Order: sequence, then structure tokens, then C-alpha cells
Amino acid sequence: MNIPVRGDIAVRVRHTAAQAGLSRKKRRRNVRGAFAVRLAPPAHVAIIDDVITTGSTMAELARVLYSAGAERVEAWAIARAGDQR
Repeated sequence: MNIPVRGDIAVRVRHTAAQAGLSRKKRRRNVRGAFAVRLAPPAHVAIIDDVITTGSTMAELARVLYSAGAERVEAWAIARAGDQR
């Protein structure tokens, strides 16, 4: 597909508790401020994860990428977990 893969644009800057067993609200709070952008992102970014449960981690990464100038952020995952309240 000739898509460049970068692992150095966004980094985790704060340790977070495990997400398993947390409610949707607590998951959002848990990852808030956990990531920072080190390098200017390209206009179009795809975040890749193995499983999306509530989407809290993806949403927080997208938030910091948009704040750093990304124009479009997509979330790609291998699987989506069932409804996690």
C-alpha cells in the first residue's frame, strides 16, 4: 500500500492505569494528558491499534494530533470490542 509508518510523532508522556475494568468515563479520564506530539504530524494520520474498546485512547491521541496541526485523523484497528459502558 506504500503507506509510511511512523512511531515517533506522538509519545506517551504519563503512565496510566490499566484500562481493563474501568468505565467509559474513567477510561477517558485515565488517558487525558497521557500523550504528547513530538514532531509535526502530516496532514493525514492513521492511528493503528489492536483492539478498540471504548475509543478513549484513540480519541485522546486524535485530540493531541489535531492540536498539533493534523487535518484528518483516522482510527484503524484489527478488532472492536463489544459495548463497554
